[in-house]
Amino acid sequence: MKKESINVAGDGLPKISHGQGSYVWDTSGKQYIDGSGGPAVYSLGYGHAEVREAIVNQLDRIMHGYRFTFTSDPLEQLTEILGNACGGDLNAMVFVCSGSEAVESALKIALQYHSARGDMTRRRFIARRRSWHGNTLGALSVSDFLERRAPFEGALLDASFLSQVNAYRPMDGASPETVAQCGAAELEAEIERVGPENIAAFIFEPVVGAAGGVVPSPTGYAKAVREICDRHGILMIADEVMCGSGRCGSFRALEFDDVVPDIMTVAKGLAAGYIPIGAAIYRREIHSLLVDAHGGPLTGHTFTGHTTACAAAVAVQTVIRRDDLLNRVTANGPLLLNALADALVGVPEIGDLRGRGHFIGIELVADPASKRPFDSNHALYLQVRREAMSRGLICYPSGGNVDGRLGDCVILAPPYNASDDELGEIVDKTSASIRAALHNLPRHAWS
Repeated sequence: MKKESINVAGDGLPKISHGQGSYVWDTSGKQYIDGSGGPAVYSLGYGHAEVREAIVNQLDRIMHGYRFTFTSDPLEQLTEILGNACGGDLNAMVFVCSGSEAVESALKIALQYHSARGDMTRRRFIARRRSWHGNTLGALSVSDFLERRAPFEGALLDASFLSQVNAYRPMDGASPETVAQCGAAELEAEIERVGPENIAAFIFEPVVGAAGGVVPSPTGYAKAVREICDRHGILMIADEVMCGSGRCGSFRALEFDDVVPDIMTVAKGLAAGYIPIGAAIYRREIHSLLVDAHGGPLTGHTFTGHTTACAAAVAVQTVIRRDDLLNRVTANGPLLLNALADALVGVPEIGDLRGRGHFIGIELVADPASKRPFDSNHALYLQVRREAMSRGLICYPSGGNVDGRLGDCVILAPPYNASDDELGEIVDKTSASIRAALHNLPRHAWS
């Protein structure tokens, strides 16, 4: 029997039948409310009529115009929408088919930028522990997700890894109040150790998703990182595949920190899962240099700028903007955190409740005073998922957030247009699932 994991498809999964709004049904007729938007993807839920119509209308004309032969209206419309949403000079972009490809393209753009400037020694990337940037070899090389990396060690790029920057679990020598300063100082020290002339970019998630269990950057951290990168000629890459595209309440998650990166990646919520699409978005100054040196960015694939995928993303982003859903997501953030706190009163194993907008993490611990996690053999996060599925709730479990092996988190990322009643149902079923999973643990689990 396969080892149960969130990283591979297990045996005995229910078979999906259909979905509508915030709900999905399997072929047995069982109904589930999607509390996590799948893996934080389905920002408009299921079966949205306008998005479906936009896709069908595009297919009636043409499904795909190869990007290196044609441009298209959807491609140009999406470019304009994202440029306006990002603001400033973040208006050059390469469209791909996934978040992993978006990160891969971001890494290549950074390397190409330094090549175009004649800095051929700048080949190294700096990333952080407990980060996840994707499954392609380049993206995996700058990721720290033990279970997903281990089989590929020896074939990955050599990268530097800094401590995770987590106010709930500060690195050695730091406190919740100084964790931002200490994280920035660690970046500065690594740059000095390696030599700035050897570093291409620093990549991080403004709100760490799957690997950390929704960990927002502490106040002041991103601004300090921006200053350090500028001073050393290092590009800043913000990976917003999971936390971006409005998931935290603004199109750019890093907007919360009043910081603009050199390159950013988006994917999951961009087209809300209707058709796969992602993008590496970067500054116009970088693009101009790439054009002058090489004719443009030397990254892209057969399906780059896929016409129907772009049409789907245009429709999704148009609905989000027209229905003012980002303001709704922003307002719902504290409401969701408060509702979960109320629903989980009397559960001391709730170590931390955190997040922004419709992106919430719940960390479970064996001892709240010391923050000691449960033994990894219990795989508590997977037990919560089993209890949730039995109650008709889809959540996103996350394990290993402490050190790659220990740690149990549950992620919620409901659709932006979920109703108040639906959000209440998600909260209630999450509470019931966590309580049941804890109740079913063996008595020695806390020892």
